Parts: sequence; C-alpha cells; structure tokens
Amino acid sequence: MSWIALSGQGLAWVCPERFGTTAASRDILMPRGSIVIETRISPEDRPQTLLAYERGHPWKGSFSVRAVPGGGIVLVMSQGEDVFHTVLQHRHDSRTDVLRVTFHWDSEARYGRITVERPESDAVVSQDTPPPPPMLLEDIYTLVRRPQLIEKDEDVLFFAVSDEIEPVGPMPSLVGQVPVLTPDGYKPVSSLTTGDTVVTRNHGIVPVLARVTRRVPALGTFQPVRLRAPYFGLRRDLVVAPYQRLVIGGSEVEYLFGREAVLIPAISLVNGFAAVYEQGVQMVRYHQLLLPGHEPVISAEAELETLYVGRLRRNRAQISRTLLSDVPASLIPEHARAGLKVLGSFEAITLAEARAA
Repeated sequence: MSWIALSGQGLAWVCPERFGTTAASRDILMPRGSIVIETRISPEDRPQTLLAYERGHPWKGSFSVRAVPGGGIVLVMSQGEDVFHTVLQHRHDSRTDVLRVTFHWDSEARYGRITVERPESDAVVSQDTPPPPPMLLEDIYTLVRRPQLIEKDEDVLFFAVSDEIEPVGPMPSLVGQVPVLTPDGYKPVSSLTTGDTVVTRNHGIVPVLARVTRRVPALGTFQPVRLRAPYFGLRRDLVVAPYQRLVIGGSEVEYLFGREAVLIPAISLVNGFAAVYEQGVQMVRYHQLLLPGHEPVISAEAELETLYVGRLRRNRAQISRTLLSDVPASLIPEHARAGLKVLGSFEAITLAEARAA
C-alpha cells in the first residue's frame, strides 16, 4: 500500500482503508513501515522537536524525534516497558536549508534504520539502530489528526508514514509526461526503459541504463514545480521536483557569471513567473533516467540533469536501500560531477530576467 498518512502544508490525511472509522480498529500494532520528516534547520542552531507524542492508553507509549545542535538526530520510542533509543550524528552544515529524516522499522525482522538526507545535495548519512518496537496504528492517527496532542517544531515542513520500507538516496524528479529527446523524436520519460537511447547536446546519442520511479507525497522538497515557457528557451511548461536542475549556458551566463554553463535548481526559480509550485496535488509520481556519464537530456529544448549516483556502485549494501536495488550491478556506472556552479535563488531570478529582457 505504501503511504498511509500525511501531515503538513495544510494537509492532514490518513488512508481510510488502513485506519478504519473507530478507535478500536486502530488499536493494532504496525510491525513494519517508515516515517519521513522534512524540516528546515534552525538558523540559531537551537534544539528542535521534529515530532513528539506520549499516551497512557491502551498502554503507555511514546514517540519522539529531535534535532540537537551540532548535527544530531535523537529518536526515542516506547511501547509499555519496551524502550528504544538511538542517536544519529551527521555532518552539520550551516548552509543546509532542509533536512529529510527517515526512520525505517521492521520489528519482526528486528531491523531498524535512521537516515538523514540533504535534498539539495548528494549527502546521505545512515546507520542501523537497535531492534525497534512496532508502532501502534492509533499513534499514527493521533500524530496526523490530533495536532493538539503532539509537539512539533514550527520549522517542520511535513511528515509522512508508509507501511513499506521506503528507499533513500538518489531520487527521481521528472513527472511522467516530461518529454525527452530520442533519435525518434520526443517521448515521455515514463515510456523510456533500459536499452532505449536519448539524444544529448554535447555527447551525442547515449543509452538508457535504467529508469527509476517513485510515488511520493507532493509536499516539502517533493512538491512539484512548474517551469514555465518560454523562460530559458522552454518550448512548453515542464513539471519537475524542486531540486531538479537545469543546465543553462549562453552569452548572459558568460557575462553574469564568467562560465560557459551553470546549474539552476527548479526551486530557485519559483517567483510567480519563471516557475510556480503546483497546488492541490496530494501524491506525485516522479521518474528519472540513469545514463552512463550523468549526461543532461534535452526536454522542450532545455537541458535537464539526469540521475546522479556518484560512486554508489562500490557499496552494495547502500544500493540495496535505494531505487537502484533491482538494477543489475553491471549497469550501474560511476559518475563524476561536472563542477558547474549551482545558482541560488537571487542569481537564478536575475538570470531569468536577463534572458527574458
């Protein structure tokens, strides 16, 4: 089933099929699942309670996730006398705006894992935990539907609960209808698969090694962004994830930044004219292509970055936790970054205005 509960940005949704209509139907244990929390980092480097709740019935229990100064995530759970506690230390970076914290648990398999990701970069820090207790379905319902009973920092963007072990690491970022140029013309990215080929601007025709896809809540750093034509030469609007990056070159780039090309995350263009957030969407399915050299593809005459995997192929255990787990090892390449400057919001909007003038 996957996602069963969402909370954030005015949304408080639980899956009626899973939660039923009465409290009695929710007094059952959920032995396996994932909780994903996205939060802005406190600029004052203060402690943050990302999510916390305590109850006394039908037995004592609690759940809390807190971010501590210096780069630490503290997770505490209890069910009756069974108490679980773990701490993940991650590299503190004052330049980071958003963190994504994912906690996986499989109590029957005695497996737990906590991961911290920075959506604007490739940074992933993950570690196994002691065997966690199961979650009570009623607790998840309370976290979403009874905000007066929980503690949550105002910087939390959203949290979501899945009844599956959700993947972490490289994420897809193109909706299925995004056109990608192939030797036979433009095709929707969702129609491409291993063995197909795509046309690139500087590397000719290259093979598709794999296409990855994932359905996620349309919240936080997953909320779709509509890139609007004709900015940056787009022939049509494109809907992408916020951290999908465009590769932009031209005389304005050389004049403003002294470089042949720069990278612009879609989120940096959201200002009401070059790009806008898509509203009224609860879930979104993204796709992305894995190419041999991380080559950009051509879409609506613009260049879009493809999936970047770095040296992930050297760590089979880490690959097993990503969307690449089913891709044959022989097809997973090693990627090197092109070293292009990534523009911030002010620079990106300045460039958009210069090119529109």
